[in-house]
Amino acid sequence: MNIIKIKDRNELDKKVPLMPWYVEKFINYKLPDLSPSSLLEYVRDYETFFSWLMAEGLTSASSIREIPIEDLERLHMDSIDNFKMFLSSRKENANGKTTISRKLSSLRSLFHYLSQIAEDENFYPLLKRNVMAKVEIKRTHKPKDSAAKLEGKLLQEAEIAEFIRYVQQGYGQDVAKNKQALYFYELNKIRDACIISLILNSGLRVSEVVNLNVDDIDLKKKLTYVYRKGKNDDTFKTPVYFRQEAIDDLTKYMELRQTQYKAPKREKALFLAVANGKKEGERMTKRAIQEMVIKYAKRFGKPYLSVHKLRHSFATDYYLRNDLYKTQEQLGHASPETTQIYAHLTDKTMAEAIDKRPDGA
Repeated sequence: MNIIKIKDRNELDKKVPLMPWYVEKFINYKLPDLSPSSLLEYVRDYETFFSWLMAEGLTSASSIREIPIEDLERLHMDSIDNFKMFLSSRKENANGKTTISRKLSSLRSLFHYLSQIAEDENFYPLLKRNVMAKVEIKRTHKPKDSAAKLEGKLLQEAEIAEFIRYVQQGYGQDVAKNKQALYFYELNKIRDACIISLILNSGLRVSEVVNLNVDDIDLKKKLTYVYRKGKNDDTFKTPVYFRQEAIDDLTKYMELRQTQYKAPKREKALFLAVANGKKEGERMTKRAIQEMVIKYAKRFGKPYLSVHKLRHSFATDYYLRNDLYKTQEQLGHASPETTQIYAHLTDKTMAEAIDKRPDGA
């Protein structure tokens, strides 16, 4: 089973009963089609919106669960504009344009369901007036803009192998005088190098790496089997290829996984960590992997690197050697439009390549 989806489903099951009855109805309607992770984001967005309604006095309900559907019908466009302003200007956790658009999309999905799909006992729509139908949600993610934000923040060609070598050896030299840092580095350097090498040679997402089990790796075929984002089928894992360069790192780590991390037989996770005060290894968390990458990136001199930027680094390099559709398939993008970011990232390289001539021409 997908570990992250199980965690998110448990969290979803805790939060939904705290929502109004019509939100629970909507979530049940969407459950067969969307992953628990996506639905949890919906519920978190509704939690923010309903809390704001109460704070603004736009409902007389004393709790989120008690907010009647009639209060949604009485909302004006001014209310929605004020909510957008609240999201962008609140003192803590102010949201950017992309996050605001996502939260508004979540609301629009709920309002659309209540006004166009769900019916009362007399076959009338549950929501008689849908203010969200008037709200224009501007598209914030354009591949060219995303590429511009990533410009200069990814590993370029030779830097990919250079960063992996740094994790394997260089970091130890940099922290040689710090006994504690050196101890933990020596303890985990083979595992850490393996994780980073796998991402840089396959383009896996951090959630996909977290969910990997030992049986998901096929070294002979250079394949790993992962639960892909957006696929709501926990019975099927997608095969994803990794490059030859990752094999040595995977082999070294898998040879010491059992002895170094003392995994109990029931633990199937590929990547393990031994928590403080515990004797047996457990599946590494998403946060642990993210913090591990940042630790090495800072010492390497590229503090802006993250797990996701390692994925982007692989994708840019891969796109230079292949085409758009192969890149889309390798990365597990639902739409080729998402993959177009790498076409823009490689524009400069392509511009230089067109004027290159073979020696002696």
